[in-house]
Amino acid sequence: MYSTDTLFCFAHRGYPKRATENTLQAITHALEFDIDGIEIDVWNVGGELIVKHDRRLGRLLPGRELLTEIAPAALRQMLLPGGEQVPTLREVLELVGNHVQLNIELKGPNCAALAAQELESYIRDNGASYEQYILSSFDHRQVYECLKLIPQVRRGVLIDGVPLDLAACAVPLEAYSLHLSLDFVCPEMIADGRRRGLKSYVYTVNNPHDLYLVANMGADGIFTDEPQLVMDYNTAKAAEAIVQQVDQFGDLNQAG
Repeated sequence: MYSTDTLFCFAHRGYPKRATENTLQAITHALEFDIDGIEIDVWNVGGELIVKHDRRLGRLLPGRELLTEIAPAALRQMLLPGGEQVPTLREVLELVGNHVQLNIELKGPNCAALAAQELESYIRDNGASYEQYILSSFDHRQVYECLKLIPQVRRGVLIDGVPLDLAACAVPLEAYSLHLSLDFVCPEMIADGRRRGLKSYVYTVNNPHDLYLVANMGADGIFTDEPQLVMDYNTAKAAEAIVQQVDQFGDLNQAG
């Protein structure tokens, strides 16, 4: 087996360059690539987990209301650019199946219990694996709630900055991964995370220079709107590893 130093690729909100973000169509496009995971955002809207990023209407849907002020049925009647409905978490779970990992970011308040219930139900009914999912949030209280409610599912700690204690906040959350902002990621954060047994994933990386920058810092993977960027990088790293292995094999033969 070759060691390739490849990067784990999360398709950020599906593939937003090919379809409206966080839609079933965007996720379907992302699944056409050899990606490792999908990232989506969820809100608790009237007791139902709705897949949407913004807290307020106006960017992708008409209106000014807060997402949480709208009834789920009314929200589902609105059409996004491209003609799709806003999906539910259950619809995304069914679409993704067991193809890739799914990172579910809890955007709004009071999402943790609903996410735990939905995952428990889906995993039980479909024979899925708990390890296929990551529950993440900037709201570390909800991440802690996930630990208590559904400890079998991995937890990701979203950080937009560089805390004084670096990755220490992940310890009481028994987290699996750090999700670090490209604007603030640094080698010290990644190294401290690694010492604590954490994966480090950087968001949102869409530029080749930035990709190489975070790879050289030791990041394990990235969230990206451009999955092809990571595919090209991983292909190049795999080819480099093969060449190195062949060269080493040739040197051993010469020495013998």
